[in-house]
Amino acid sequence: MKTLQKSGGIAALYMAISHLIGIVIFLAVLDYLSITNPAQKVALNVEKQTVIFSTNLFMYVFFGFALIVLSLALYDRMKSGAPALMQVATAIGIIWAGSLIASGMAANAGLATVVALYAKDPSQAALTFQAIESITNGLGNANGEILGGSLTLLVSLAALRTGGLPKGLNILGVLVGAVGIITIIPALNDFTGLFGIGQIVWFVGLGIVLLRGNSAKTV
Repeated sequence: MKTLQKSGGIAALYMAISHLIGIVIFLAVLDYLSITNPAQKVALNVEKQTVIFSTNLFMYVFFGFALIVLSLALYDRMKSGAPALMQVATAIGIIWAGSLIASGMAANAGLATVVALYAKDPSQAALTFQAIESITNGLGNANGEILGGSLTLLVSLAALRTGGLPKGLNILGVLVGAVGIITIIPALNDFTGLFGIGQIVWFVGLGIVLLRGNSAKTV
């Protein structure tokens, strides 16, 4: 149990760090959101292929595997006090992990296809990229953080019931989870960034608590 808890703590901290680095790379380094023209996006993907490939691995694929470890650690920690909530939360965590892993793998497979096509026909490469991006965005929850929000909310509610995590962290989790869920509404999708920042803080808090090895009764 202690090993799983510490593994969950390491996973949570990795998720916070990888998410933060991914945000910095896509927003600050690549300035990806400001590029809306498909042809320009394809050109950027071709030019920065290694950076984008690596970021997809760390931010989606490896993140997904870390999420599985964290989900199991949290389930193990609070299953006795809130079994139903944690069963649902863990199932959502596994589904979210699979979705993110699939998104990262599909994005990198599509990247290789687009780069090869770009050398022959840039216009066709742009059209292909648009189709691939729609799929990877859907898998990556770009149209609403319903999975991440639900996981955060349910875990926090379970922890409030069991005392399995610090109360302040649980309140933060409830708020962050609620924000994530409402981003599924198109008019509120812009709150995705707020959810991401809040969840980074939540992951850091989880990592610290799990690595300390505190029992549910002492936190």
